[in-house]
Amino acid sequence: MPKRSAKESKPLKTTKKLKTTEEEDNGVDSGIDTKAKSDLCKTTANETNEECSRVSSIGSKFNKKIMSWNVAGLRALLKKNRLKDFETEDADIVCLQEVKCQQKDIPEEINVWAKYKYKYYNLGEKPGYSGVCLFSKEKPLQVKNGIGLKEHDSEGRVITAEFPDFYLVTTYVPNSGRGLVRLDYRQKWNNDFDEYLIALKAKKGVILCGDLNVSHKEIDLENPKTNTKTAGFTAEEREDFTRFLSKGFVDSFRHFYPNDKKCYTYWSYFRNARDRDIGWRLDYFVVSEQLMANICDNQIRKQIKGSDHCPILLYLSI
Repeated sequence: MPKRSAKESKPLKTTKKLKTTEEEDNGVDSGIDTKAKSDLCKTTANETNEECSRVSSIGSKFNKKIMSWNVAGLRALLKKNRLKDFETEDADIVCLQEVKCQQKDIPEEINVWAKYKYKYYNLGEKPGYSGVCLFSKEKPLQVKNGIGLKEHDSEGRVITAEFPDFYLVTTYVPNSGRGLVRLDYRQKWNNDFDEYLIALKAKKGVILCGDLNVSHKEIDLENPKTNTKTAGFTAEEREDFTRFLSKGFVDSFRHFYPNDKKCYTYWSYFRNARDRDIGWRLDYFVVSEQLMANICDNQIRKQIKGSDHCPILLYLSI
């Protein structure tokens, strides 16, 4: 996603610092009262690798774990020795976004990774841009790339894997861009992607995960007041997400942690934003209502580095 700065809501001065896939954004000074400790993101949801202690609403412990992470370049991540984080988490399914490589460039460590026998890629047509992948210990019933619309499917943004009890959809949602140059396209994507997910939901439960490139509520970013015209927090993007949720989907993190602040999954590389915890919650597990009784928890792993995003985990009993 475009890199958001951590200081002021005006265009950044020209810099020679390398940018990632898309352009850097605007940002603002901190506006959160950090003294409100009781509302800060819970340690159990963010700071440890301990397994989920919650049970589902039907009283069952988790038996499946899904990990999602925008890695901002798969090859770059592995050069930072971050494969160990996947080994530690030991998720049943791993979904990665913004892998930024072509099939021939997939690192050999991934190709020979025995933990995940089933590996699927949608890498797009443009080298070094976008791309998603899905690794699973269990073989899906079927796997599909894209949403079936040519205007959206060339950038490598969606994989759908069907399992016996649910569809898992991982996505890297298009960013509206600096100056909102792609906002019109983003809204067209939102509409078409919503229709795709609603059609899946009519067949069986749906789990959507990935970088959705929107902070839904003011609580979901550090500086809401001065970012209303910044990609990821425009009224249009937020209203589109609200409308999508109203169609029978649940933001599972906010279901469990409705009032927790500073629950971010993305931090700009600029101005030491991560160490200052000036971030955005852009990564989600959105679950169709018929599956929510099976969800035990949604955790954020803020302590895991290697990307400008951190991993998120979904625990379910199914």
